[in-house]
Parts: sequence; structure tokens; C-alpha cells
Amino acid sequence: MSSVTDAEAPSRARRLKAVSAAAHERVDTGVMQAAPFATPAKYADFLRFQYRLHRRVETLYADPALQPLLPNLADRSRLAALEADFGDLGLVPPEAPPGPALGRAEALGWLYVVEGSNMGAAILAKEAAKIGYSSEHGARHLAGHPEGRALHWRRFTAALDAAELTEDEERRIEAAATAAFNHVEALIGEELG
Repeated sequence: MSSVTDAEAPSRARRLKAVSAAAHERVDTGVMQAAPFATPAKYADFLRFQYRLHRRVETLYADPALQPLLPNLADRSRLAALEADFGDLGLVPPEAPPGPALGRAEALGWLYVVEGSNMGAAILAKEAAKIGYSSEHGARHLAGHPEGRALHWRRFTAALDAAELTEDEERRIEAAATAAFNHVEALIGEELG
């Protein structure tokens, strides 16, 4: 019986994906069942949902302690694009407090979830286009990165995988990713349900 070597062990990003797969599926299903692109009014609900999530994590994107771990982290924030989307549509963003300060492992778990949502945003952007919104008007926050979504995600996961964490932090990052998905599910119920 051979033991698994470090080289054979799944990457941190792959472990997080496995741990959160069921929650991720529930979030995807919840969003699509809410039909946020059926009407402009439903899309406005979707924007509120997105804004509340991104407002909660905005402090993580600006956290100086995380910048060396995740290069260009501050540039990844989509909050300004969301604010522009609200302006495009003549809407006012909802009151949404920033999230609490998080430890390094917890912050990485939350960022994994929020950054991962940008991959799924490709489908959402196509749906938004059907009701007249684009990366230039109303759906800016769904736009892909100029270098491409997949490459942008791979760069994030490579940096995430390279971060040196203790065994305790490894457990905490998984718990944080689960907590982030649970929060997203709650927001779906509050804004899209």
C-alpha cells in the first residue's frame, strides 16, 4: 500500500472545489431558478444580490496583508463595476455593510468563492445580453478579464495554491469557503427568492 506524496495530493483549489461542490451546485441552481434575466426588475434584484456580496468582501481586496499572496488582488474587485451598473440603470445600490475583518485563511476561503463566481459569470453575461445589458452598460461586473476568464482564474488559483498555510489554516480555509457559499445562499433567498 503506497502513501500519497505531496506531488500526488490535490491542490488547495481542487480540495476547496471538492469540499464546496454541493454548496456550489445549490448556489448555481438557486440563481438560475430565480430567473434573474427574465425582466429588468428581476435583474435589478440580481444586482442587489451581487452588490451585497461584493460589498461584504471589498475589504479583502484592499487588505495589504493579502496583496503579496495574491498579486493584483486589488484590481480583481468588481464593486466599482457594480456601482457603474447601478448608475447605468438609474438605480441606487442597497445599504450593505462591509464584512468583518478576517484572518488570512478565512479571507482566502471567501476570495476563492467570490473569484470563482467570475468563471460562471460568462454564462450570466450571455443571459444579461438577451435583455439588453452588456460589459459597457448595465452588466459591467459580469465582464471577463481582458486576458480571458480562464487564465485570470488560473493565475488566482496558482497564487492560492502557493500560499503557505499551516494545517490549522488549511482546515479554516475550507470552513471559510463553506461559510461563504452559505452566505451566498442566504443572499439568494433574501434578494432573489
